[in-house]
Amino acid sequence: MLLSAQNISHAFGADDLFSELTVRLEEKERVGLVGPNGVGKTTLLLILAGLFEPDEGEIHRQKEMSLGYLRQEAVLTFAGQENSIYEEMLTVFAELVAYETEMRQMEARMTAGEMGDSLFQRYGEVQEIYETAGGYDYQVAIKQVLEGLGFAQESWNTPLNHLSGGQKTRVLLGRLLLEKPDLLILDEPTNHLDAAAVAWLEKTLQKWPGTLLIVSHDRYFLDRVANRIWSMTAERIKVYKGNYTTFVRQRQLTYERELKLFTAEKERLTKELEFVRKHIAGGKTDIAKGKLKRLTRDIVLLEEVGVLGREGKSWSEIGGRVRTFSANEAARRLGDLRPPDNRPPRLNIRLQSEEESEFLVLRTQRLQIGYPDAMLFKTEKLRLERRDCVAILGGNGSGKSTMLKTLLGEIDPLRGEITYGDNLKIGYFAQAHEQLDPEKKVIEEVLTRYPVGEQKARQHLAAYLFRGHDVFKSVADLSGGERGRLALALLALEGANLLLLDEPTNHLDIPAQEVLQETLERFDGTMLLVSHDRYLVSQLATQIWEIDGEEMHVFEGTYGEFMGEETETGDTAGRGEKVALEPTMPLSDGPLDLSWVQDLAEPIFIDDGAEEDDDELLFASEEMNMVEPSVVQRGRGRGNREEVRIQAYLDKLYEELATAEAAGDTEEMAWLEGEIDEAQMTLDDLGA
Repeated sequence: MLLSAQNISHAFGADDLFSELTVRLEEKERVGLVGPNGVGKTTLLLILAGLFEPDEGEIHRQKEMSLGYLRQEAVLTFAGQENSIYEEMLTVFAELVAYETEMRQMEARMTAGEMGDSLFQRYGEVQEIYETAGGYDYQVAIKQVLEGLGFAQESWNTPLNHLSGGQKTRVLLGRLLLEKPDLLILDEPTNHLDAAAVAWLEKTLQKWPGTLLIVSHDRYFLDRVANRIWSMTAERIKVYKGNYTTFVRQRQLTYERELKLFTAEKERLTKELEFVRKHIAGGKTDIAKGKLKRLTRDIVLLEEVGVLGREGKSWSEIGGRVRTFSANEAARRLGDLRPPDNRPPRLNIRLQSEEESEFLVLRTQRLQIGYPDAMLFKTEKLRLERRDCVAILGGNGSGKSTMLKTLLGEIDPLRGEITYGDNLKIGYFAQAHEQLDPEKKVIEEVLTRYPVGEQKARQHLAAYLFRGHDVFKSVADLSGGERGRLALALLALEGANLLLLDEPTNHLDIPAQEVLQETLERFDGTMLLVSHDRYLVSQLATQIWEIDGEEMHVFEGTYGEFMGEETETGDTAGRGEKVALEPTMPLSDGPLDLSWVQDLAEPIFIDDGAEEDDDELLFASEEMNMVEPSVVQRGRGRGNREEVRIQAYLDKLYEELATAEAAGDTEEMAWLEGEIDEAQMTLDDLGA
C-alpha cells in the first residue's frame, strides 16, 4: 500500500466540506477521482499530498515515497525564478548535469596533457554513474516532454516569468513527468493542453510506472488513462474497478439493484406490519411483539445504513440497543422510508422539437467559410439528414464556431450556397453565451422568451438548479457553469429541431455533463456539435466534419472509427493507427464464452439508395419533400462489437460478484475479481 487515509474530515468555518472519508492507494494504480463541483476533490488532493492538514482523521504514506502534485493553476509555483523553460527541466537532472560538468572538466585536463592514474580512475567512475543514471538520454527525454506538451523548440529559452498561467502549468506538468515520482497527483491536467498534447499525455500516462491520482472533467481522458474510479460525495468515496465508462455502467447497475432490493424489503416489512397488527388484535400478543421487535430493528437499519449496508449482516454486527416501536410508529417510520438516491442534484434537462423537420435537413455546394479579409476553409458538398449528429472538429481558430454562425445566418458564406429543408427551426447554444443579456436577471431572461408568469418560470429554472434567490441573480454575476445552465434552460424553451451547439459542456462538472449527454441522446431532432469533449462526441456523432488547414473533409462514421478503431470486419476506418482485435492477454485459462451475448441488439444503418451524383436531384425544389425511409434510422454512437460483448461480460461478472459478496462466498469473490481484472485489461487493450 502506497498511501491510506482513515476517517478524514474537513470543514470551512461551520460548514462541513466532507466527513469521515476513507481511501487507500496501491502501487501502480491509476485512479480517476470524480464528483460534483464543490464536493471537495481539490481539497482532498491537497490533504493526500500533505499540503493541507485534515480537521480529523489520519494519513499514512509509505516511507521514502516520492510525490508530485500538479495544481490546476501553477502561477505561484515559479514565482521569483529566472529560469527559462529548458533550464527548469534541467533542474530535474541537476545531479547528472553536475557529473557532466565534472566529466568535461576532466576531459579538458586530459586534453591539456594531464595523465595521472587518479584522474583516469575518477573519470571512469563518474562516467559509469552518469551512464547508469541515464546521462546520455535525459536531453532526449526533455525534448520529448516539451514537444509533447506543445512547446516549440524556439520557445525553450523563454523566461518563466514571461509565461502565462496556463503555460506555467504546462511547464510544471513537464517537470513532474520528468521527475517520475512514485505518486503523481494531477488536478485537471488537460485544462491548458491542445488536442495533440492531450493525446500525447494519455499515451505517456498509460505507460506510467508509478501510481496516478487524477481529477479531471475530461471523461474520455479518464477512459483512456484510469483503471480505478473514486466516486466522491460529501459522505463517502466509493471505488469502482475499470475506467470511466465501466464506472458509469456499474454505478447504474448498483443503483438499479439497490432500488430493487429496497422495494422488495419495504414490501416485506409492510406485510410484517400487517401481521403484527392482525395478531395483536387477535390475542397472539407474544408472537406479534417478537415480530414487532424484529420489524423495529429492520426499519432502523434501513434508516441508518440503507439496504446495501445491512445486506448479509446481522443486527449484532451493525446495530445496538433500540426501543421497540409501537405498531403506529412502525407504520409511520416505514412510510417515511424513501427509495435510495445517492446521486448529486441533477439537471432535469428536456430538449424536444415542437415540429419534425423534413428528412433532408440541409445541403451545401462549394461553400467557403470566413470573413471578407480572411477565408478560413472551403468544402465541396455537405449533406445533413434528420437525426444525424455531426461533430465539427478542428484546431483553435480553424473556423468551427464561424461555421455554426454561417449556418445560423449570422455570417454570410464567402462563396457557395446553403439550402435548408422545410419545417426547420434552429436552436443555438453559443460558446461565449453572447445570447445572454448581462443586464438582466436570470428570471427576466426566461420571461422574455417564455411569458407565462413568475411561478412557471421559476419551476422551469429549478430543473436547471436555479432555486430560491438564485433566480434573481444578475446574468453578469453568474459563473461560467451557471451561464451554461441558463443557456441550456433557454434552449429548451425554443422547441428547435436543429441544434447548433458550440462547446455545450464547457464549465459543467461530470454529473451535469452526463445529464446533458443523456438528454442529447434522447433528442428527436438533428445536431451540429462543436466540442472539445471527446467523450460526448464519441457517444453522439454519426459523422465527422474535420477542418484540416483550408479544407473541410467529411467522414461518415463515429468518432471511434474516425480515430482508427477497428470495425467488426477487422478493417480500420479513419486516420488513426490500427488496433489489434486479438486481446494481448487471455481472459482466463480457457476461451472466453460469450455465446450468451451473441444476440445483443445491433443498431441498424440504412442506405437511402442515393448515390453521390444524385445530390442535385435530391435537393431540387420539387424533391425537398422526399419520402423518408421506413426502416430504422442510424443510431447515435455505434459501439465496437467486441468491446460491447466484453463489456456485457463484465457487467455479468459484477452482478455475480455482488451476489457472492452478499453470500459471503470469499472463494467465489476471489475468482470473480480475477476474471474482472483480466476482462478489464482486455477491454483496455481494445480501446487503447
